[in-house]
Amino acid sequence: MIVGTRRNVAETRYVHPDDAHDLSSLLLRRHGVPAADAALVADSLVDADLRGVSTHGILRLPGYLDRIRRGVVSADPHLQVDRVAAAVARLDGGNGLGAVVGHRAMEEAISLARGAGLGLTLVRRSSHFGTAAQYARQAAAHGMASITITNASRALPAWGGRTPLLGTSPIAIGAPDADGGLVLDMSPAVAARGKVRAALRRGESLPPGWALDAGGAPTTDPASALAGTMLAMGGPKGSGLALMFDVLAGVLTGAAFGGEVGDQYLDLDRPQDVGHFFLAIDPGAVMPAEVFLARIQELEHRVHASPPAVGVDEVLLPGELEDRTHAHRSRAGIPFTADELSVLTKEAQRCHILPLWSSADEFT
Repeated sequence: MIVGTRRNVAETRYVHPDDAHDLSSLLLRRHGVPAADAALVADSLVDADLRGVSTHGILRLPGYLDRIRRGVVSADPHLQVDRVAAAVARLDGGNGLGAVVGHRAMEEAISLARGAGLGLTLVRRSSHFGTAAQYARQAAAHGMASITITNASRALPAWGGRTPLLGTSPIAIGAPDADGGLVLDMSPAVAARGKVRAALRRGESLPPGWALDAGGAPTTDPASALAGTMLAMGGPKGSGLALMFDVLAGVLTGAAFGGEVGDQYLDLDRPQDVGHFFLAIDPGAVMPAEVFLARIQELEHRVHASPPAVGVDEVLLPGELEDRTHAHRSRAGIPFTADELSVLTKEAQRCHILPLWSSADEFT
């Protein structure tokens, strides 16, 4: 159902998360994705929208479906896991949907960590896996700390360069706590490239300092930015992080690396061969679980108790703003523009599905 429409917010429509999930899952199943896997991918996409990370939400779905139709993403891959050492496994993703591959890989890392204290799963032949934070929360739900890294298609220059070579490869670091997990999810880029695509879609300009055009000059035009390159945060620091994330998620895993990862929007006729790095850590291997949780709680208390700087209302932990957005949107619905919904409607029509929002009543 449509939760509502407000004419004064560029025809913003608020879609109930259950409806977004049902449509996403159904579209995936119509493309041959098994029901359980379709639900996993839908969970990933809708959770991103609920947390305000719309760059990784259900507007990614048309791209996923197009790649399945082209045969470069497998709707139902055979996920081969090989345990190569006491605490290390390799997973061949079979060019499957990244959220499915990633969930299975973190499951394996958690299983290894239960026995060895640490568990590492190295993944090759995967695809875009959604937000890295979801895997940190997956581990935290099992009482595990974790580190998740993926590489990505070329979008950042090596420090001092002007052409893209490295990915905007994110890292998520998580730990269990009393509220479901303390999670940091960040990219070495100033901003996610998905935000540039969103700005292009909405006819907006970019903030200065986000990107260079194809000639290496700063630009605020999203089309020029997509033809050029994003910029790393912190200059050489962000560029160095992107390079080392490519070492761990690309070179080490056997996946593509160094600008060879396929771009899901441009390299339409070949698999991406994305690499992932999943490390699960069992705090119980070094101290009782309740002691670890008490120490995390004390750390979080000290952060919240920090005096705010001038112009700051409160000191927050990583992920708290997203948690608040999740709580709000779970009640109020997920906001989309009419143009954004039309893209999803076209996918639904292709599969002879009527989206519930297409006949919804408006409210003021």
